[in-house]
Amino acid sequence: MCGIAGIISSDRDGVEPALLRRMGDSLAHRGPDDRGYLCWSGEGPLSVARDSGELRPGRVGLAHRRLSILDLSDAGRQPMLTPDGRFALAFNGEIYNYLELRDELSSAGAEFRSHGDTEVLLHALARWGLEALGWLVGMFAVAWLDTQSRSVLLARDFFGIKPLYYTRVDEGLAFASEIRTLLQLPGVRAQVNPQRLYQYLRFGLTDHGDQTLFAGIQQVPPGHLARVSLDAPADVRPEPYWTLTPHPRDDLSFDQAAERLGELFLDSVRLHLRSDVPVGACLSGGIDSSAIVAGMRRVGGGGLDLRTFTYVAGDAGVDESRWAAMLNEHVAGVAHQTHPTADELVADLDELLDTQEEPFGSTSIYAQCRVLRLAREAGLKVMLDGQGADELLGGYRPYVAARVASLLRQGRCLAAERLLHRAAARPGVRKLTLRLRAMGLLLPGPLQGAARRLVGEDLTPDWLDETWFARYGVRAAPLWRAGGRDVLRRHLVESVAAKSLPMLLRYEDRNSMACSIESRVPFLTPAIAEFVLSLPEEYLIAPDGTSKAVFRRAMRGLVPDAILDRRDKIGFATPERGWLAAVAPWAEATLAGDAARRIPAIRHDVIARQWADVQAGRRPFDTTVWRWLNLIRWAERFNVAFEQ
Repeated sequence: MCGIAGIISSDRDGVEPALLRRMGDSLAHRGPDDRGYLCWSGEGPLSVARDSGELRPGRVGLAHRRLSILDLSDAGRQPMLTPDGRFALAFNGEIYNYLELRDELSSAGAEFRSHGDTEVLLHALARWGLEALGWLVGMFAVAWLDTQSRSVLLARDFFGIKPLYYTRVDEGLAFASEIRTLLQLPGVRAQVNPQRLYQYLRFGLTDHGDQTLFAGIQQVPPGHLARVSLDAPADVRPEPYWTLTPHPRDDLSFDQAAERLGELFLDSVRLHLRSDVPVGACLSGGIDSSAIVAGMRRVGGGGLDLRTFTYVAGDAGVDESRWAAMLNEHVAGVAHQTHPTADELVADLDELLDTQEEPFGSTSIYAQCRVLRLAREAGLKVMLDGQGADELLGGYRPYVAARVASLLRQGRCLAAERLLHRAAARPGVRKLTLRLRAMGLLLPGPLQGAARRLVGEDLTPDWLDETWFARYGVRAAPLWRAGGRDVLRRHLVESVAAKSLPMLLRYEDRNSMACSIESRVPFLTPAIAEFVLSLPEEYLIAPDGTSKAVFRRAMRGLVPDAILDRRDKIGFATPERGWLAAVAPWAEATLAGDAARRIPAIRHDVIARQWADVQAGRRPFDTTVWRWLNLIRWAERFNVAFEQ
């Protein structure tokens, strides 16, 4: 787990070692244990140095910061070269099946001088080329220099667990693990991307596709690669090497599917426990994190030092600590807890915004930040977490509406009505809301706007300045549309690939790396994703509205029944309304301040009125208020320009 950065220039001496050093230093929190640099002129042999002062300017520069997890010796230092000097690798991430790949490479004649995964990946790419990417189980962002083809391969893992950003500079290209590294480069300006701004403000959506909230700074999308030629480094065209494409199957009974899913899950946990340093786990008390912790005990045995880290809310309505305590007792885990407050949120907000680099959707990100900070204080460098399970297994309540839409699209109206009735009996679920969401998914695009206005979910609410967005050609459109007969399946695929999971993974990456912690997500392997999303939809959301049905069955006997039988959905929820009420003077000052008035995309008179209505109880609280506050502070922290 590390940070990488680099520059590819059209000029033979365009990469200055001192600039490369600054880029690496900006990523020191991602890799505090070691560093390395490479500069290559485009001719002659490659060389790597620990001190950038030993290098000469070149056409290609790579910087690496290392968080030592596997093979803690100097043999794991990067950038790493092949013995023949043709290839160089700078790698951020972890390859969990590196031992199996190492055995295969060794049998083919490869020789190794280290015991980590970086050298395995280097040899795999050198021997098998791009095919090697499809054989990896892990998370990764890769910069791979091939001196013979005079090109640099940039590649990102299947789900985008590890970040990789790029921007064009002086007829060249710069890339890095974080946006801040690129913003410090000469000529790179912090300017807003209007379309992404609309999607954040209206829907809370970030981190999808190749765009970011910063115009001119892009990312390699999940499951994509880009080959950058030294002769035309500004020409970057990412292309997919893997796409999540489910192939529906009906050859497994429910019990058979549960058994197979249990096998895949425990095998993934086993691989994710590979480490030369201790491994802990984030534990909310929900099904997903409980399954991971119980799985760690099952595959790690009684000798595993099992430590868990839990956020405890100050509001009983969103507190899951009793469930976490139950699971810890079940697995004999050592529990650690954190109790963040509203005042602490305000005190830490600017630092959190700097860490996250782009606005985020809710204060739950702060709860996650505090859990990982607690893990760092306890001396942990690796943590397992349950990201991805909800998106794969239909864990969020809106997915029930997608299942209803599937039934309606298939003409099974009676089954849809029964599902609506049974699901509405669960905590926090309203039958009318589910019905409207399901119908909204089925409406043609041109009717979406009118339908949303009828239910108070206008695509352009009155607090958005439509004139400003229209000036930049921003298109107001809904996030979700149904296609085909299996609406839920398509909904889940879009959640994983574009709409939900990418931003959650960004939150996880930044929060963990700010604490110099490697966060691993065992649910996110191609094998698990492809298997789960191939199953009949009723295996995911049962006819009575039970979510994650097949996974609940798979975990029987491993996780306590009381946890598996939970029907509430909390996660890392925070008492957001209470927190904002507790810091109302700060919120009011932020909304009315000069920084807010410098943002032309929002109507400040409307926001002031609506905030007053929320405070007085005349208007229900929702996360829109948080997005306003978040945007204002982000724009000020990064000095973002809103005019093109």
